[in-house]
Amino acid sequence: MRGNVTLTADQDNQYLMIDSTIVRVHQQAASGKGAKDQALGRSRGGLTTKIHMLADALGRPVRFIITAGQVGDVTAAPALVEGLAGGAVLADKAYDSNAFRRRVTDMGAAAVIPSNRTRKILIPHDATANKRRNRIERCFNRLKHFRRFATRYDRRTVHFTGFIHLAAAMIWLR
Repeated sequence: MRGNVTLTADQDNQYLMIDSTIVRVHQQAASGKGAKDQALGRSRGGLTTKIHMLADALGRPVRFIITAGQVGDVTAAPALVEGLAGGAVLADKAYDSNAFRRRVTDMGAAAVIPSNRTRKILIPHDATANKRRNRIERCFNRLKHFRRFATRYDRRTVHFTGFIHLAAAMIWLR
């Protein structure tokens, strides 16, 4: 959800949480001709789409980016936090990069990101605050109750994104 939306004007930015999930693409969504870039990724299990999401401190969805399933998590993260301010950004080890940590620091927030085990020097993080990250996981769980979210049936990314925004609005209205 980009831009100023009245529904998300009441967001709680004490913590901003970032995560992603992969959804399977139905075979009918992969067929057809049209634009080549429809956020379809190929893996051993078939076609997949990745949904990158930013949620507020209460676990409500704020922004989405849709990519092919094989795209790395940290590549979409800077666009998700662009233009926002918050107390801290909570993310998992997939978002542990120096560039993203700098971006979070530049926006005036603390980076609560566990260090990847490949780092030579581990960067400490607030483990207590990181426990709150389960709220974004629960948000994905609520979104996956929508059949059309859990499996992508739409051929065009713009139609799939539209439904994601509708499902997110339903979560905000609860």
